[in-house]
Amino acid sequence: MLDRDCAPSDFVNYPSPIAYEIPYQSPKPPQNPALKGLALHYLSSLLASLPFLQSFFWHNAGFNTLRKTKELEHVEARYDPTVIPIPKPSDEPIASYTSDLSIRVLPKAAKARFYTCADFHEAYKTGTVAPIDVVEALLPLVRRDVEKRTVHSTAFVHSKVELVKKAAEASTQRYKEGKPLGMLDGVPFAVKDEMDVRGYQRFVGTTHDYNEGKEVETSWCVRKLEEEGCVMLGKLTMHELGLDTTNNNPKWGTPLNPYNSSYYTGGSSGGAGYVIAQGLVPFAIGSDGGGSIRIPSNYCGIYGLKPSHSRVSTAPLLQFANTTVVQGPLAANMTDLEISYRILAQPDPSHPLSRQFDPPKLLSTPRKKILGICKPWFDRADPEVKAVCQAAIDYFVSKLSYQVIDISLPLIHEGQLAHAMTILSECVTAQPSVTNLTAANKILLKVAAQTPARDFLLAQRLRNLLMQHLAHLFTTYPGLIIVTPTTPNAGWAIKPGDLSYGLMDGNMQVRNMEYVWLANFTGIPCISFPIGYVDAKQGDGRVPIGLSGNGEWGCEDALIEFGYDGEAWLNEGFEGGRARPRDWVDVLGRELRSGGRGEEVFG
Repeated sequence: MLDRDCAPSDFVNYPSPIAYEIPYQSPKPPQNPALKGLALHYLSSLLASLPFLQSFFWHNAGFNTLRKTKELEHVEARYDPTVIPIPKPSDEPIASYTSDLSIRVLPKAAKARFYTCADFHEAYKTGTVAPIDVVEALLPLVRRDVEKRTVHSTAFVHSKVELVKKAAEASTQRYKEGKPLGMLDGVPFAVKDEMDVRGYQRFVGTTHDYNEGKEVETSWCVRKLEEEGCVMLGKLTMHELGLDTTNNNPKWGTPLNPYNSSYYTGGSSGGAGYVIAQGLVPFAIGSDGGGSIRIPSNYCGIYGLKPSHSRVSTAPLLQFANTTVVQGPLAANMTDLEISYRILAQPDPSHPLSRQFDPPKLLSTPRKKILGICKPWFDRADPEVKAVCQAAIDYFVSKLSYQVIDISLPLIHEGQLAHAMTILSECVTAQPSVTNLTAANKILLKVAAQTPARDFLLAQRLRNLLMQHLAHLFTTYPGLIIVTPTTPNAGWAIKPGDLSYGLMDGNMQVRNMEYVWLANFTGIPCISFPIGYVDAKQGDGRVPIGLSGNGEWGCEDALIEFGYDGEAWLNEGFEGGRARPRDWVDVLGRELRSGGRGEEVFG
């Protein structure tokens, strides 16, 4: 451990910057069993009644590791990773987040271009297509309450037709009167089933309605978008309780990866990843407690932002009980990721932490372009993933004047275990009963319930240690962005028997979350954006690869600029440029036009 630096005075709850010089050690390969089908089904029933078996699985997963970590002996525990930038008196509020002047879009001639909110807005203003036309075309594709469902309906829990049409008709009328609310008026979006929306049930990936049939208040995030005139198309499927990263859900169905149907979409915001990649909506709201926005963004070749902890209000849910989960946007392009984030991140007066943040600002000062790489950690990625990531980084250095520095991160693999213990303990507290859950989650929660207070407290000590070390890095290198692949693996292939009873593959889950957990555990923001594609090991279609940038608490604006640089690389530097899925839905195209009015919006 090195001497303490001075904590910056322009933050509240900023960690004491302390550098921990702890040599990197490669982890032992995990020994968790992979289970599926009837074996998984019967083991879940057996394990539910045998505490000694639950304890065996807990120790086998390595959750007792922190007891041997001497570096934690004199570190205080930290339970909440929220760090709040202090508003500057000179900061001027932004009059509108959805004005034409503040929107940056790719040229219409860009290869494999996805539609942006600006494209919808232009089509609506010119009368080429109306918001009601778009939803009339989309509803038959996404409804699961019809006799003949399409492949897309698997990504949706429900679409309330009357509510959708009512919102679209109101938007259509505003355009007819020449009074749209802004760039987002009439733009369709969808939300993960974890969020409350008036008129909808909330299943959270289970078959139980957690609203108990009662009318609920619409969540802050959804409400802010609807105030801009956005049309909510429906609620999206997710991994049950968000407790894995495949989006395998035998109860609601598992949407398949749009780029290769032999692969998962990633989860737990997998429904959101699917509908955006397929072109059904330009953006959606997801949640992220262990990569659940960034992993589906990675697998589905789209953009995702995990904001700083408490930056985006989770009201009316998860206000106090969870120290890892945040809500944030997934989008087809940086334009919509930026604009949706700025809408979602407006301070919520009802949320005790969100209300302390300043409204989001556009980056107004030159930024330092410094990328930090913890080389032994970065090098754990599969060779094809590492090669694509390195090509993007070389572009940033040679073309965009970035500097790359070597950094160290202490106890990084112990930290992943500490994060897992924390999020699972919090989930067990919120979900004490395993009745009617999938077999995989019955096992997971029963094992998680074995975590003693001693080990949970050690995990919070390690949280503080990591936050202190990150604070040292960020104060030593202002503007630093810590770069990793989003996942070390190129997608997650679906194997025979995976989809019937669900899947429990702890080793692959740990591998899949190798890099994403750090931002959740320490509260820092993290962006993921696509940087290329590699050949798949099975099925038809290449697999997208994503790069992640972890920034200082409250630096979402800098990460957004980094994302635009990543978008430039994919469209200009990567050989072949961006690709769309083979069955991408042309929402504004001729074939979906109600009544066939006019020509296609874009060729």
